[in-house]
Amino acid sequence: MTLLECDLPGIKKLRSGKVREVFDLGDCLLIVATDRISAFDCILPTAIPRKGEVLTQMSVFWYDVLDFIPNHFITARFEAFPSVLHPFEAQLSGRSMLVRKAKPLPVECVARGYIAGSGWKEYQASGTVGGHEVPAGLQQSAKLPGTLFTPSTKAETGHDENITWKQCRAILGDELATQVRDQTIDLYEHGCSHAAQAGILIADTKFEFGIADDRVILIDECLTPDSSRFWPAKLWTAGSNPPSFDKQFVRDYLETLDWDKTSPAPELPTEVAEKTSQKYIEAFEKLTGRKLPSF
Repeated sequence: MTLLECDLPGIKKLRSGKVREVFDLGDCLLIVATDRISAFDCILPTAIPRKGEVLTQMSVFWYDVLDFIPNHFITARFEAFPSVLHPFEAQLSGRSMLVRKAKPLPVECVARGYIAGSGWKEYQASGTVGGHEVPAGLQQSAKLPGTLFTPSTKAETGHDENITWKQCRAILGDELATQVRDQTIDLYEHGCSHAAQAGILIADTKFEFGIADDRVILIDECLTPDSSRFWPAKLWTAGSNPPSFDKQFVRDYLETLDWDKTSPAPELPTEVAEKTSQKYIEAFEKLTGRKLPSF
């Protein structure tokens, strides 16, 4: 089944984001990844089959690979969920996880290894990426000389806004800002090393951190097609815009429409939704080396 909305009678919903629903279970949280997809800051009315399963199972995989940084993950095994959730197995199995509670930091932590997206736009305009000076003459999608930390604000709606390292330190304080910067780069570079073995380049990604028991932990999703730009290594060349294992296929379709990129967003044709689903599943299976389980 596909899932666009998730309501669990008797369970307190804390918030509903572009993709995820978060419920309060008292001593922990339940995070449910729906099959919603957003583009140009609008949630589309069409579900992407199995997208929520990919996002959840991909994060679970990376939590294990990147376990040198503490994270909020408890379990994604439905049979280990509390009995109060058992009536909702059809909605939850495969796409949900229990996580520790944490106080989220008010900054998105972005790591960039290649020049793409908003980084490429900034570079064209000012010759910088996230406020960092980088060499002149770089082409679109070129590999950067080193991993850049380019933080942003966390917007509940609309675009996150890029901020400078100085602004990040002003928000978090020097010590905390330095810690999450270093951890972001460490997580990204370890992830890149693993992905390279699967023939995938991680152009950029974003992480979120929170405070639990007076220490910083990784929260939210981890190296998924929603939070990262995955490129097939064999199709990458500087100066090109490589195909990616994410929702770029949806964006490209929407660009062909006479749509002003404001709500309500248009329905997606079945073939576009199915092709996007295939991209997400392919990303999971290539990166993990395993088939997406049936739930």
